[in-house]
Amino acid sequence: MYTIMTYVKQNKWKFLATVVLVGGLFFAFNTFQNNSNESLEIRHRKLLSTIGHLLESEHYNPRKIDDDFSGEVFDAYLKALDPEKNMFLQSDIDSLAQFKKSIDDEIHGSKIEFQPNVSRMYDRRYQEVKQIFESIIKTPFDFNIDDSIKLDADSINYALNLDDRYTRWYKIIKYKSLERYTTLIEDRAAREKSSKLADTAKTKAADKFVYKSDAELEVEARNTIAKSYRKRFEQQDKTFNQEKKFDLFLNSITGLMDPHTDYFAPVEKRSFTEQMSGVIYGIGAQLGADDNGVKIASIQPGGPAWKSGQLLVNDVITKIAQGNQEPVDIAGYEVTDAVKLIRGDLGTEVRLTVKKPDGSIKIIALRREKIVLDEGYARSAVITKGTEKIGYILLPDFYADFEREDGHRCSKDVAEEVKKLKAEKVSSIIIDVRYNGGGSLYEVVQMVGLFIDKGPVVQIRDKEGRSQILADETPGILYDGPLVVMVNEFSASASEIFAGAIQDYKRGIVVGSTSTYGKGTVQRNVAFGKPMDSLGIQTEYGAVKLTFQKFYRITGSSTQKKGVESDVVFPDEYELLKYREKDNPSALNWDVIQTVPFQAWKSNYNIAKIASAANQKIETDTNTIKFKNNLKWISAQMDHPAYLKLDRYQQYKKQVQAVIQQNEGILKLNKLMKVDAAKGDYDKFYNNPDKTKQERYQAWLKLVAKDIQIDESSNLLSAFGNMNTVVKKS
Repeated sequence: MYTIMTYVKQNKWKFLATVVLVGGLFFAFNTFQNNSNESLEIRHRKLLSTIGHLLESEHYNPRKIDDDFSGEVFDAYLKALDPEKNMFLQSDIDSLAQFKKSIDDEIHGSKIEFQPNVSRMYDRRYQEVKQIFESIIKTPFDFNIDDSIKLDADSINYALNLDDRYTRWYKIIKYKSLERYTTLIEDRAAREKSSKLADTAKTKAADKFVYKSDAELEVEARNTIAKSYRKRFEQQDKTFNQEKKFDLFLNSITGLMDPHTDYFAPVEKRSFTEQMSGVIYGIGAQLGADDNGVKIASIQPGGPAWKSGQLLVNDVITKIAQGNQEPVDIAGYEVTDAVKLIRGDLGTEVRLTVKKPDGSIKIIALRREKIVLDEGYARSAVITKGTEKIGYILLPDFYADFEREDGHRCSKDVAEEVKKLKAEKVSSIIIDVRYNGGGSLYEVVQMVGLFIDKGPVVQIRDKEGRSQILADETPGILYDGPLVVMVNEFSASASEIFAGAIQDYKRGIVVGSTSTYGKGTVQRNVAFGKPMDSLGIQTEYGAVKLTFQKFYRITGSSTQKKGVESDVVFPDEYELLKYREKDNPSALNWDVIQTVPFQAWKSNYNIAKIASAANQKIETDTNTIKFKNNLKWISAQMDHPAYLKLDRYQQYKKQVQAVIQQNEGILKLNKLMKVDAAKGDYDKFYNNPDKTKQERYQAWLKLVAKDIQIDESSNLLSAFGNMNTVVKKS
């Protein structure tokens, strides 16, 4: 496999280019960052122009930032602020049209006028909407009036006037209340039936049934919706400030270059790096939320929270302070926002104001420590079918922690899982990269090297058209047995490189949805301003994740937009939904470059014959045909208006649920597989000092055991042995 030195030598030009790129931008931004008296307006202006320059000069396929681009930013920002078109009026859009062709000038350094004007207009409309909601939610709804509402924002225009917007909000709240009201009616009927059966059998019911009238249920439904919306408003009041609105504006611009070029504010940059590395600096506690607010859900043994002995499960966090700074009241916060405040730099202090279950208030000071998020790392299990053992490895991300010498890297972790499975004497291995959105390009090359002897893995091309081959240079293979790679439409980027290489080498069979996501671009973080922590993870002005290269399979084909097509296609409930790269208007195009010479894997089995036999069996299966027809019907309902009349809503809901339940039944595994942890993982799964984590690991084994696609993949691997026998005989 690749050695570090081989990789550095082959990537020297790319490394140097990166230093020049980042260094130049640091210098450009540092020329104005040290002025502490600088206004927010000037700071935003310089940040915007710096990002604009970066996009035009360094993006892989830069678009010209001109009047046409300006018009697209105009539409994109308004859509980002008001995605359901229930906030702004058409007159607002008309009044803002004066900026439609000047946003490009603002990006190039002119005074920023568009975003502040939109922000002020949004704030005013938002306050109006809150008042509209309160006036609507107080009055009972009549669910006997025949009416409907369109929920697809792309099929409606902005409200023509205040009355039109009020009607729109009335229908939205009525629809939400009707959803809840219908559920309450169903619950009442079920409990009433259960109570009557208990009376007939003369047994004690689990709880005494109290009949509620339709009017009482309508009030209960409205109260539930009121509580939900008020919480949403409270959370937005606290977190969606002017900076967040400006960040959204910046992302409306970067997103028009391509879907994967993004701006990260400082705290978001840190979150992204933490996700990639699997390491955070925090207090070692998992947070949850209920009606009382953000609370401690579990505490990791050995972490700061555990060692303090002061923080307990069910403690409600009311305020968070950084050391001696003024605490932030987090009432109404989402868990993710609270977590961002608790995490920070190694060794720094965070002070939590918590409310104990007995009502007492306590301030607890904790020092942040390194917390390893091991549940996000590769893990394995052993599937037993008769006398045969099949190895299963889940890889959630192609993670890599290059900041630390002992940092986790997915290729090393997967290698360890393979060794555990080999010790179990498995006959074959499944690698599951479903829902794996990608990660480190270097790590995927290392990963492929575990399963091939040596050879090219992926090609990379920069904006100048210079191509480079990343290859597994070191002879040797860790595992040479039958292999299946599981994918779906959410397998992206590095997952597609891995699946594509395994497919191109004919090393294994790729199974799953018709194709993967279709992300064939490479990004790199370009940070702005000085580091705010010891590792440079969080920088003063955030960073841009910039698309600067495209990658290609060794066949020369890009995965961009097309993805990797599965050898064997399984029924997939998300198949017809528009989630893939090709469904995004700003996605870069598919293309091809020159093929790289490589030696395909030599084996005794014929993958094409195995795949063909499997596909024929699946395609002619009556349940599969029924599933696909149902899926087409469900997909067609996306544009269907929502009924606001009770009986019509109930009838339509029953129809939809029947089709969904039928498909769920088709995808349900009738007999659970026998799944267990490898012996090398017994302590993690069965003797873990963190009992909450242990429960989650064991719950994961149960999920694997009932996954029909994993079951079908394991059945497919048995065909390798059968085909091997057939080929030998022939």
